Amino acid sequence: MTLTELKYIVAVARERHFGKAAEACYVSQPTLSVAIKKLEDELEVKLFERSAGEVTVTPLGEQIVQQAQSVLDQAASIKEIAKRGKDPLAGPLNLGVIYTIGPYLLPDLVRQVIARTPQMPLVLQENFTAKLLEMLRAGEIDCAIMAEPFPDTGLAMAPLYDEPFMAALPTKHKFADRESITSEELQNETMLLLGTGHCFRDHVLEVCPEFARFSSNAEGIRKSFEGSSLETIKHMVASGMGVTLVPRLSVPAEALKPKVKGRKEPEQMVRYLPVRDAHDRDPPTRRVVLAWRRTFTRYEAIAALRNAIYACELPGVKRLS
Repeated sequence: MTLTELKYIVAVARERHFGKAAEACYVSQPTLSVAIKKLEDELEVKLFERSAGEVTVTPLGEQIVQQAQSVLDQAASIKEIAKRGKDPLAGPLNLGVIYTIGPYLLPDLVRQVIARTPQMPLVLQENFTAKLLEMLRAGEIDCAIMAEPFPDTGLAMAPLYDEPFMAALPTKHKFADRESITSEELQNETMLLLGTGHCFRDHVLEVCPEFARFSSNAEGIRKSFEGSSLETIKHMVASGMGVTLVPRLSVPAEALKPKVKGRKEPEQMVRYLPVRDAHDRDPPTRRVVLAWRRTFTRYEAIAALRNAIYACELPGVKRLS
């Protein structure tokens, strides 16, 4: 049994395909298949069920793959311990970020990391929450910035900040001159939503649950539309197609500058309003956290990343320690 063989079975379990697993491991498919067959013969168990176009992991194989990942993590830890003896922050840090955080946090965060820990470059990956969780479990990334809630996977987590939602409306909307708006007042509006898979879509539906009902039937065609990114949604708002909710960090700074009499202001197509609760409860927010595997040994790197995040401007959010 070798670490290489363990790496191969973890890749097949993740990809559910021998060819894709071989590509991920930078070997030919015959090489990978022979190595896995050798391991199965040695263990005298069948790890995978093979059928036309589909590979499934056997129940016993699931347990072995899980242990194999743990062994690979521990083997990587030996290398990390050696590196930490020279410089605890030496080497890249593989960071995953969800789509609705990345564009608004990463530019400042990358600058902060370069300034503070140039020996620890960030290797960045943007994706959906579900995919980032898979990548964390598989060891493809070291940590991830995500928004709660997400399934409890036994990860270590540190809260970063609570981020309020803001309503985005066309500047000619009847509510555009208001100082704030309630979620109840949005219920009769055409709501623009992110597509399925974005966790922020679920956050919006929690604030305005009636749109969950609309989006599941024919009436939803009239009541809600879907976009691929927050910036696409904002353009749809600007064109007058409807309204939406956005996280505070996604709001352009110039859109919130107070108007000065006599000063020529750039034309704004979208008006952003704080969302308040009609019943004096806390306004809607999302909690953003940093998550990593408990077996990940570069504690100093996690701490350095958190410090770099706290050094970012993060306007309008509540930092958490």
